[in-house]
Amino acid sequence: MTNTAAEHPPGAAAPEELELAQLIVDALNLEVAAADIDPTAPLYEDGLGLDSIDILEIALVISKTYGVKVRAGDENNSRIFSSLRALSRYIQEHRAA
Repeated sequence: MTNTAAEHPPGAAAPEELELAQLIVDALNLEVAAADIDPTAPLYEDGLGLDSIDILEIALVISKTYGVKVRAGDENNSRIFSSLRALSRYIQEHRAA
């Protein structure tokens, strides 16, 4: 059985979360190591400290990398982008095979 994000405790990132964290670090030129990003910490403001422009950049990179579209007006965006873990889960659920 493979490990999934749902099976990982709060501070420990699953492999797909680490991959996504590295994608975010690279896309936004963040000065933090991907492994240091708490998968349950907020992406906005407190936590990783991203703003709405950063989230748009991430949505574009996710679309290019994983084929998953996140629409700007989606009422679920606050939930989708609430944490690295939530975003990773959304990508895994909506990823093109």
